[in-house]
Amino acid sequence: MAESPAPQSAKPSQSSNAYDVALTPGRTRLVNVIAAVGVLLSIYAAFVTSGPTLWGLLPIVLYAVLCLLGMDIVIGTIIALVSGLIIAKLPPLGIGTLMGESLADQITMIGLIIILGAGVGEVLKLTGVAETIVHGVMRVFGSKSKLAVILGVMLACLILVASLGTLAGALAIAAPILLPITARLGFTRSATASMMFIGGCAGLAMAPFAGSNVAIMDAADVSYLQFVLFGAGPLMILSLVLGLVIVPWMQRRTARQGDFYTEDEIGTESAAPPKGAGRTTAVFLGLLIITVVYATIAAADTTFPLLALPILGIVTGLAGGMSTRNIANAMYRGAASLVSIFLLFWLLAALFQVIDKLAPFEVILELVGDNLASGSPFLFTIVISLLGWVGIPGATAAQVILLDKVFGDLAGTIGISAGSWIVVLLFASKADTYGPFPNGNMIGVMGLARSSNLKNMLITGWLLLVPACVMYLIILFFETR
Repeated sequence: MAESPAPQSAKPSQSSNAYDVALTPGRTRLVNVIAAVGVLLSIYAAFVTSGPTLWGLLPIVLYAVLCLLGMDIVIGTIIALVSGLIIAKLPPLGIGTLMGESLADQITMIGLIIILGAGVGEVLKLTGVAETIVHGVMRVFGSKSKLAVILGVMLACLILVASLGTLAGALAIAAPILLPITARLGFTRSATASMMFIGGCAGLAMAPFAGSNVAIMDAADVSYLQFVLFGAGPLMILSLVLGLVIVPWMQRRTARQGDFYTEDEIGTESAAPPKGAGRTTAVFLGLLIITVVYATIAAADTTFPLLALPILGIVTGLAGGMSTRNIANAMYRGAASLVSIFLLFWLLAALFQVIDKLAPFEVILELVGDNLASGSPFLFTIVISLLGWVGIPGATAAQVILLDKVFGDLAGTIGISAGSWIVVLLFASKADTYGPFPNGNMIGVMGLARSSNLKNMLITGWLLLVPACVMYLIILFFETR
């Protein structure tokens, strides 16, 4: 799963909603009926219950079912919030107060961080920083062996995605630079798509200011260094090592099928970045390293990116010769493209405040607290990881928040360590990017690499997913002993 969710509408570029989806008429009727039934059940619950109640789980279940069936996640969140408000029997003034308090919630803050990151990404595009990163990496690796080129492509994608905090946006910049290189060296479409996918996903796991990663650090109450040590670092290393095996195998497999680029598709290598882009890139990367180091040393919390991201955007823009007005316009434009994400997180914050009022998990703890306390922490972490992988819908940051809100207190009761919780949340939010089913990230990378073989992309994902599962099982086993 990516930080910028891939729209499923026919014309995503024309939609201002990052979660826009297109459903069949039959599926639309189904989700509408389920939503109506959920609201009716909420009205019934409001009459038969008060105080802490298991009926407080209804909004969460309704949210999960509607989004799993393909409803626009923002609309699904609104319906779940309405369900919770009905059960809680909040008056209009109480609802207004709740929505106002939700604006200052940590969850809403993560939504703001995501759109600020998109604003910085726009500045990096305009100043040529993004292109310079890719060109610089490929100058180091591009003239050596094919294995070195594979590593270079993966590292270029990794660094760019980690810097921008988004998979689709970063790879869209990298693809025009990388494709002529890989095509001229005889790499197939599927092999090129595999290197971009592996490197990009590793970069997304490492991105210090990506919304889902910020959410994980906030939920586990850890620094970026701890996040890398227990969760993202092992995945990055595993991905790069496996990529040096998977891509050559994919190359041999698809070369026999004639999956090569045509002369028309190869085109020409893109022009060098604008003059001064190298200096601007050095400023950006230096400042990025300084902010990450400072945040680690100072044990900065979730609020730090609210300062760091605008500073990164402004300083990078000024170093690139942009006027303050153009910097502001670029950041506005990038942020505006993801305003639906901010609205989603505001609604999620309100939803979870309502659920806190209904306190269904207090009831669960009273019912099964003793059993949980005596249960196996290792088994608990596996169950929650799998639940997040296959059963919790939505954008990755929202997914992390939902899992932590629902199971975080239970994890603390059992004695799950911060390191284990990092692994659980990282796996739960990232695993479905690798499989077992096709997803928007796979399709997006295939499109950028001009590959049409979904089977090969799925195989790439599975060849990463299985070893990652084994690796995290081993980490969790030793962390929960």
